[in-house]
Order: sequence, then structure tokens, then C-alpha cells
Amino acid sequence: MKKIATEVWKEDLAEFREKTDAFYAGELDKSAYKGFSGGYGSYAQRGGNASMVRLRMAGGRLTKDKLKFVADCIAKHNIDRVHLTTCQTIQLHNLHPDAVYDIVESALDHGIVTRGGGGDFPRNVMVSPLSGVEKGEYFDVLPYAEAAGEYLLTFIKEQKMPRKLKVGFSNSPANQTHATFRDLGFVARPDGKFDVYSAGGLGNNPRMGLLVAEGVDPSKILYYICAMRDTFIAYGNYEQRNKARTRYMQETLGEEGYVKAYQEKLQAVFDAHDDLDLDISPAPVSKKGNGTTAQGKRVIPQKQEGLYAVEYHPLGGCPAPSKFAELYALIAPMEDVEIRLAPDETMYIIHLTGEEAQKVLAATEDGAQSLLETSVACIGASICQVGLRDSQQLLAEIVKQVRAAGIPDGALPQIHISGCTSSCGTHQIGEIGFHGGVKMIDKVATPAFTLHLNGSDAQGMERFGEPAGMILQDNIPAFLVEVGKAAAAAGESYGDWKKAHGEQLQEIVERYLVK
Repeated sequence: MKKIATEVWKEDLAEFREKTDAFYAGELDKSAYKGFSGGYGSYAQRGGNASMVRLRMAGGRLTKDKLKFVADCIAKHNIDRVHLTTCQTIQLHNLHPDAVYDIVESALDHGIVTRGGGGDFPRNVMVSPLSGVEKGEYFDVLPYAEAAGEYLLTFIKEQKMPRKLKVGFSNSPANQTHATFRDLGFVARPDGKFDVYSAGGLGNNPRMGLLVAEGVDPSKILYYICAMRDTFIAYGNYEQRNKARTRYMQETLGEEGYVKAYQEKLQAVFDAHDDLDLDISPAPVSKKGNGTTAQGKRVIPQKQEGLYAVEYHPLGGCPAPSKFAELYALIAPMEDVEIRLAPDETMYIIHLTGEEAQKVLAATEDGAQSLLETSVACIGASICQVGLRDSQQLLAEIVKQVRAAGIPDGALPQIHISGCTSSCGTHQIGEIGFHGGVKMIDKVATPAFTLHLNGSDAQGMERFGEPAGMILQDNIPAFLVEVGKAAAAAGESYGDWKKAHGEQLQEIVERYLVK
């Protein structure tokens, strides 16, 4: 499998610098710059006075070297806003152009490629965050995902696709990466093989993926990725951008027609190539426990006896920028310890002995203290050019009012908030989800969110949340407090209460909807 050398990526940066300079000089309009800069993993923020950079982390894997790089960038450029995304990347915000140039170039020396982080390119490959250490997983899918990520990067230099392409790998039916409804998803099976799903996705016109192959040997995955690219180029919509994602091919070709088209391209790839086989032997974890133990609701025993992972969820997926340096200083001397980023904006610090886990627990006490506080939110309209509502502000107010009301842990679920319909906060798969919009009240445009209920990403139970109507932004915290109080009064978790008291939930919903 060919790879693109670091120096080749660096050769692209002269044009990026030229266009960025032109944008900030007022010589290039916002739309034209957005269409160009996204291909380098950078966008201008709302207002056009600062930029962001998206650091691709294949499989959400944040090694010590990459962690130190992020920490050093934060210190060098006085970065005051960082966001962990639902695609397992790290976004650095409020950057001036010189900081952007330095970060994008120096990232390459640490194996971080920002090219294709936005725009019509293959995006960061997603992986179940505890792959390789999780008890009960079917097998470790991370090595195959990392190889897929390298291969997908080669597409950036080849024929342009109609839109972005998102690829995910899941190691168990938890399906945290939404592998059954991504552009292309590899779903692990108990027999050590993959089932492959295609042409799914969240956002406008969401679609579940179509099963296009079963029992695929992991060594053959690159053939299936190549076929996905070829199918997208052959049948994707280059004319209408709003209908150019892979899921729209289910409409133009029909479900059976799409599966047939994909399988024809797959056969053509097998006929034309014999050089895409992978020879991967996942490296075993050599570290051993030392007899110390750890426990707590954020402690997860690994399948490696005596080792632990610690869960850390910064509120809204926005850790204090200083946290990266703090975590690096803490784990640097710890053998084989690294961080995994999750699709719900959680960090997992893995390969810890019991005593190491206790130290990490103490250092991460500033994170979520309840299930509700692990809620997911995109960066929001205060920063995002296309966002309609500030999802971060809403989540902060929800947490504040739920804490003040004394709602017990579990009485409210993890919620998902997107600032618009694009589902960057994955609102469509939450038990409770919201996407931002506007409601006209007495001819005044008033901030509001559409409520979605009963979404699920678990394999075999996948469903998109049903839109229930709009709630004014200012009323959403009170709505959730009332729901939480009702579940708490019944002595049940939200999930159990909802099943037993669906009519009561609907009554509460109806009181808050704006007609």
C-alpha cells in the first residue's frame, strides 16, 4: 500500500498560505475561501476574524507524542478554545493565520495530517474508542482502521469525489462509531470478520446504511474502500451539492440498485488489483498489572488483567486548554499509556495500573459528574459559520439548572445537541436530541431547537430520533428538569421511566412545544 510522504503534504502548504493571506486581506470572499481551506482542515470562524484547525486523529488515537504536540501548540499560540469532535478529532479555535500555518505544517512531523480534514475528501477514520482493550469486543479493529486511514489519504491526490466520505469501524454491537449508518462502515463479527455497510449517514435526509457485503476478511478491506470511492465517483451527484452525500445514491439508484452498483465496482476492483491486501498482526499489550487496583464509575477494567481505562468527559467536549499539558506531564512516565478520543467527545486514558488510574482520576475530576453531563454538543454558532444556535451555551445552562434542581444521576440521559441540521452533535441518535433553528413568535425570530426523541445507535436497534416539535431555547433547561424530576419521583432511570410512562413524557413535551 502506497503512502504519501510528509514532504509531499508540505508542498501543498504554499497555496494554502497564499489563499489564507488573501482571505484575511479581504481579497477572497468567505464562500470561496471556505471551499478551499476545508481541504486543509481549516475554516474561518464566524465573523471572519479568526480560524480553526482540525487535527485528524486516526481512530481517535492520541499517543503521548501527539498529546505533547497539542499541548505545545496550545502554549506556543496561547490557544484559549479546544473542542473534541464527534468524528474523534481535535479542533483548535480562535487562531490567527500565522498560528494556523505553523500548526498545520508542524503537525505533519508528528504524523498528523490536516489535509482532507474538511472539504470533499475522506475524513478521519473512526474506531470504537476502547478497541484492543475492551472486554467482550469481537476483535481489535484499530490496526485495520489505521491502515484504512493511510489508504484513504491517498485519495486526496486523486480524482475529486462529489462530497466528503466518512468511514467507521466498530468492534462490538455498541456501534459507537455508527458503522451501520456511515458512508462506509466495517462492523466486526464474532468470527473475526467484517460485515460492510454503505451509503448511510446523519444530517439532512438521514439514512441507515445498506448491507453490501458479509463475512469480509479484514485483510481485504482496502478493496471495499476502493470500491466505495469508485461507486461514489460513478453515481454520486456532482451537480447538486445538497444531494451529493453517498446516502442520496439510495434514492437515485434505489436500495437494490445501489447494492448491485457497489458490488459491480467491487468486482472490478478485485479484477484490476492484487496489491491491496493487508498483512497485519495486532500487537499484543505487553504491559502487566502490578497488583494495584482501582474502582469507581469512571474506571473501566480492561481485558488485560490488572490494567484499567479511565473515562474523562470534559463538559461539552471542551477541555480547558491547559488540560493537555497537565495530562501529558502526568502520563509521560507511565508505561504504554495513551489516550483514545470517543465519538461522544469523551477521552479514555488507557493501559493504567490501579495506582496510575487513581492518579488520572484525581487529575480529571473537573469532568462530567453524571450521565446528563456527558452530553454531546457541537462547537456552536458563536464559532461555526453555518451554525444557527449556540449549542455549547445551551448545554452549559442545562447543566447549571439540572444541578440546581438536584436531579439524581440517571434520571436524565446523555443528550445530543447540534446547532443546526447538520448533526455535528449527532442529535439524531440521542434518546433526547436537539437541533438548532428559529421560531417566529409575534413576528420576532426567536431562538429555538427542534426536539428529537428515541434515537439509538446500538447495532440491531438503530433508529433515528423522531422530531417532536420546537421548544424555545430558554425553555429547554426547564423542560429537562421537569422530565428529570418525573423520572426521579418514580425512582427510575430515564430509560426505564420512559418505557413505563411514555404518556407522561408526551404530556410534558406537549406543554413545552411552541405551536
